[in-house]
Amino acid sequence: MSQPRVSVLTPVYNGEPFLAECIESVLAQDYGEFDYTIVDNCSTDGTLQVAQGYAVRDRRIRVLTNTLFVGAIDNHNRAFRSIPKDARYCKVVSADDWIAPDCVSKMVTIAEANPSVVVVGCYQRSGVRVKWRGVPPATSVLSGRDAARLGLVQGVHVLGTPTSVLYRADVVRMKEAFFPHQHSHADTSACYEAFQHGDFAFLHEELAVERVHAEQWSTAMDAMDAGSVAYLDVLLRYGPVFLSPEEFQARKQYVFDSYYRALGGCLLKGRNRKFWTFHRDRLNAIGQPLDWRRVLGASVKEMATEARNPVSAMRKVVAAVRGE
Repeated sequence: MSQPRVSVLTPVYNGEPFLAECIESVLAQDYGEFDYTIVDNCSTDGTLQVAQGYAVRDRRIRVLTNTLFVGAIDNHNRAFRSIPKDARYCKVVSADDWIAPDCVSKMVTIAEANPSVVVVGCYQRSGVRVKWRGVPPATSVLSGRDAARLGLVQGVHVLGTPTSVLYRADVVRMKEAFFPHQHSHADTSACYEAFQHGDFAFLHEELAVERVHAEQWSTAMDAMDAGSVAYLDVLLRYGPVFLSPEEFQARKQYVFDSYYRALGGCLLKGRNRKFWTFHRDRLNAIGQPLDWRRVLGASVKEMATEARNPVSAMRKVVAAVRGE
C-alpha cells in the first residue's frame, strides 16, 4: 500500500546558523512519501543560499522566497497555503529545531490508525528538559474536547510547538490563515480550533528537539512572561466552546486571580517599563484592560510575606510605579 503524502514545512528568517541541521533531520526521515517546502522571509544572511543548495541536490525540496518581509505568523500561514492538494498531513519543522529520524513515520502511523485524529503531539527535548509531559502515560488518543479541557481546566499544556506536532492537512486547509492571529501562541490556538473538528493523539516519545538559544522567539517571549497572558487569551477564546458556563466562570476567576498575583510579584521585582507595556497592550488586545488596583493590591499582599526586608520591598513598589 502507498504511504499518505506528508508536506513538511520550514518557514525561516535569518536561520543560517541552524538551517542545515534542520534540513538534514528532515532528509534523514525513514518515511518515504514526503515533500519539503522551505519559505524564506527575506533573510539577510545566508539562509536562502543554504536552502537553495539543498534544493539543487534533492528534488523533494522546493524553496519559496517572499518578495516582501512579513511577520513570523504570516510567514507560517504562507507556508501552510503552499501544501500540495494531495498531502494528507502537514509537519512543521522550525528552522532552529530538528526531528528524530522516525518522527514523521510514527506520527503518521498513529494518525492513520485513528482517522478522527486531527493533531498528533509528542515529547520535545529543550536543553536538559523534556517538555509537554501531562498526557497520562497509558493514554495515546484523547477526544478533541478532552484534549482542550486538559489545558483549559487543568492548566496542563501538551500541545507543544509546531515542531512537536503533526496536523491533518484537511484541517489546515479549512481556513485561509491556519494560525488564527498574530501573537506568539497562534500555534496553540490553531490546535484548539482543530479540536472542534477532531481528536488528539500523543506519542510518549522524544521525537522533536527544540534548540535553546538567545535569538529564538520563545526566549524573547519568556522574558516578557508572555505565556501567562497567552493562557488568558486561550481561555477567553475557547473556554466558552469547551467548558460549561459555570466551569468557564470559575476557571476565569481562578486564572485571572493567579495572573494578578504574579503581576504583583513582578511589581516588587521591579520589572521594567517594556514588561508592563507588553502586558498592558496584550490585555487591551483581548478586551481586558490592565487593572492597576489589582496589581497594587497583589503586590501589597506579596510584600507582607517579605518579612525579611519589607522596606526594600516597598522601595521596589515605588520605583516600579514611577517607571524607574
